Amino acid sequence: MASKVVTGVVKTTAGGVVPVGHKYTVQSVGIWERIRRALAIDPNRSNGIPLNPYNRKPAPGSLDPLSYDDPVTYPAGDIADNPYWKRDARRNYPRLSVVGQAEAVALLSVGSASHPRVELVGENGSKQLVAAQEAGKEGGMAKYFEANGVEAAKLVLAETGGLPPLPSGEKLTGEGKWDVHKYQLSEEPSYSEAYPCRSFS
Repeated sequence: MASKVVTGVVKTTAGGVVPVGHKYTVQSVGIWERIRRALAIDPNRSNGIPLNPYNRKPAPGSLDPLSYDDPVTYPAGDIADNPYWKRDARRNYPRLSVVGQAEAVALLSVGSASHPRVELVGENGSKQLVAAQEAGKEGGMAKYFEANGVEAAKLVLAETGGLPPLPSGEKLTGEGKWDVHKYQLSEEPSYSEAYPCRSFS
């Protein structure tokens, strides 16, 4: 018996084909097996469907449902008011914040929560904010600057210290000239000479 097992192992490792009947797979029988062997490219090849009593223990459906508890996670397991898009972390990337002309007119005329221009109290404040947004939708920035051009310019310049907004990265140097940030090579390289990669700061 042991010699047969050793012989089978040697044949398998040497590249010999193991017959279908020696594998733990579900195979067709009778006339269907003859048709399969006649039409198959490799008749000795297994279909790969395992026999449940040998290769799947415990078999599916054999356990009593009351003998174990399904793990419940919160809040993902709570189905009440829990749509998938609220807990989808893969697509929860930052959205772009867009400020239209109506919002810009409301910010210039009424102000924001951090820098309020007019004290908004109660219903009068909410009505004033809605009226400013509606005026911005109808006329836009052009109509607002026609009516309050000087005042709006002073407001914007007061927020920046009396200077117009600068492009990103520009600053005033000690010589009195405007310049962008210059990149310089670090004195101590981050990598060794075997990996020639320069580091900028």
